[in-house]
Amino acid sequence: MSDELAVRRTAIHLLRSGKAVGEVAPEVGRSVSWVYKWRKRFLEADGDWRALEDRSRAPHHPPKRLPESVRQKIRMVRSELEVEAANPGELLYIGAHAIRGRLRKQRIKPLPSITSIERELRAAGLTKPRNSQQSDEVEYPHVQPGKPHQLVQVDIVPRHLPGGPCVACFNAIDVVSRLPTGHQYLSKRSIDAVNFLLEVWRDLGIATYTQVDNESCFSGGFTHPGVLGKVLRLALLVGTELVFSPIRHPESNGYVERFHQDYTKNVWDKIELPNLDAVHSHSAHFFDIYRHSPHHSALDGCSPQEMHKLGQTRNLPVNYNPPAKLPLTLGKVHFIRRVSQNRQIMVLNRKWDVPSIEPDLGVWATLQFTAQGAKLRIFDAAPDAKRRSCLAVFPFPVKEPICQLDSQFQRPQVPFDRSRPAHMAARIARTFGQWISTMF
Repeated sequence: MSDELAVRRTAIHLLRSGKAVGEVAPEVGRSVSWVYKWRKRFLEADGDWRALEDRSRAPHHPPKRLPESVRQKIRMVRSELEVEAANPGELLYIGAHAIRGRLRKQRIKPLPSITSIERELRAAGLTKPRNSQQSDEVEYPHVQPGKPHQLVQVDIVPRHLPGGPCVACFNAIDVVSRLPTGHQYLSKRSIDAVNFLLEVWRDLGIATYTQVDNESCFSGGFTHPGVLGKVLRLALLVGTELVFSPIRHPESNGYVERFHQDYTKNVWDKIELPNLDAVHSHSAHFFDIYRHSPHHSALDGCSPQEMHKLGQTRNLPVNYNPPAKLPLTLGKVHFIRRVSQNRQIMVLNRKWDVPSIEPDLGVWATLQFTAQGAKLRIFDAAPDAKRRSCLAVFPFPVKEPICQLDSQFQRPQVPFDRSRPAHMAARIARTFGQWISTMF
């Protein structure tokens, strides 16, 4: 008999001897409410001493157990996905969302929840640990899109063919729909960046923001102060707001960086690619099946293609060709930057003072081109923040006329929508630094 059970019985003995509850409580070293509880339980059981024993803590209505046939199907689909993942040309997604998507296609009833699938995988010993990523200590401003076509991230991952030729793999992804596109070149010149962005805007649509890193093919190089390169001019011309990520901070472009990992593992690590034609062929196949795969935890069972259709698309015309000499156009270009120890930021190869903010903080700088000229404004938060302050304003020297935005590229003036599509159950990560793997 346990010590606790002995104390309960002693309390009942004392009560039955005629002592009051207030007398019994200090004698057994328990509270008055404790004595009342066990007296009530004893009396309700008509004096059955077994009523003083511990009761099971199992829920009165345990969750309905999945049929054995469904549990077996979960394990079988997981096994099938693992085999497929090892084959060239197949996706490397074997987690609960990929399993549920396969079960839905097979019309399995009842369709198990993600939690039930994960529970079954753990019970069967089929889970694998996730790799954690450490985030940078600087908190950078960033926009928080809620629907497709609001933010597309673009980046390059280099890969090598047998014998040494380097392939610049340009990838882009809508951060809400997760719809990707890509193309591979044997160089990463500004003309390659321009051609790829034209492809992005034809395929994914012209998003409100197009985010790139600070590679010279995007930024215009690091030689001339105040450089306004081809990519910047092209973005202004088609009416998207170009966003340059923080310097040497790939986490801020985290969605496309995470996609690079998937692309590399599914194409370059699994398939023997002898030449650029093979790269193009196998990459195109990967993009196609990725777009229609329901593996993404953030999409609640939808494929990227299905999710992307929920947004209002504004695609670049297929036959559109920009002029050989790109003009400056009315619009905005943004830069996410870290304040140096000298309380300065670097924008377009020029240093700009930000005396009102502490070093090592992230700021958002906006270069706006108007009919009257251009100005650089530095803020403590992104444009869609509920509250933000302007820290500094500078005139930006422009020696050429600034043209009106062509009517075919003008977008309706609506607020930046941060609400989620109604059927999305999972919340999309708020920061770009969360590179949680969707493979396992």
